Amino acid sequence: MTTTTVPQPLQKVATRESYGKALAALGAERPDIVVLDADLSGSTKTNGFAKAFPQRFLNIGVAEANMMGIASGLASTGLTVFASSFAMFAAGKAYEQVRQEIALPVANVKICATHAGLTVGEDGASHQVLEDIALMRVLPNMRVIVPSDGLETEQVIRTAAATAGPFYVRLSRLSTPLFLPADYRFALGRAARLREGNDVTIIGAGVTAWYCTQAADALAAEGIKARVLNCSSIKPLDCDAVLAAARETRGIVTVEEHQRACGLGSAVAECVTESHPCRVVRLGMQDRFGESGPGDKLLEHFGLTTPAIAKAARELVRS
Repeated sequence: MTTTTVPQPLQKVATRESYGKALAALGAERPDIVVLDADLSGSTKTNGFAKAFPQRFLNIGVAEANMMGIASGLASTGLTVFASSFAMFAAGKAYEQVRQEIALPVANVKICATHAGLTVGEDGASHQVLEDIALMRVLPNMRVIVPSDGLETEQVIRTAAATAGPFYVRLSRLSTPLFLPADYRFALGRAARLREGNDVTIIGAGVTAWYCTQAADALAAEGIKARVLNCSSIKPLDCDAVLAAARETRGIVTVEEHQRACGLGSAVAECVTESHPCRVVRLGMQDRFGESGPGDKLLEHFGLTTPAIAKAARELVRS
């Protein structure tokens, strides 16, 4: 008699939840860490830190621009400062202050922005910021990180705390699979190869990375070997890994819940154009705003889940 092992569904957690967990742990280890929030600590999950370390937590209120200035001032005294709000407000509403008071003076401020991208869901187009990677990536001195699951998020937060200077960490509202292996290690400026293959390369970051692995598995059943790169470090980008993909596979498909312009796909295209041109197919939002609906359904609606990714990769290989 044989028994069949039924695969267990992957545990899901929102990266904002893992951010809150990592922040509280760091607070216990490092008295130099202070946290600012813009009256959204229950949603950004900084409330755990606030409860444990009330003397090192400041609720600035609905005043993100002011929060960024205060964060810079506190950092100038030698503190390590985390500042959180929804991504629409942290990147959009406070852009001038982020530029002038954090990026320009190279302040030791970590902007951890939750509720980014389409997966904000029912809050709709007004809150689904699809331009924040573009805004942050263009700023000198700013690192831009989009962790792909909860495990990586905790490592990203620790890396940001241990690395001097500004960070923009993009976090999700939607709970997504914990799919990275237990021995996974995030490294700033390095991409992780999640699947091997020399036919085509699929590159994702954030909530799309898991779908990229599922697309590769579906393609493998058809005899197409797809390499998958998790490029959670969008700036600095692992151009060596991208160029290796350009040289060793027939082309690259990038996937992001962001405008196609100036995000992950653009960063990849810039890299290969300068050194080893190849075909780059960019999946993302095509010059439009989002819509209201469940986050996972919106990803499907806009062609950012497994079937659409596999289709784009298949067509690239066969073209």
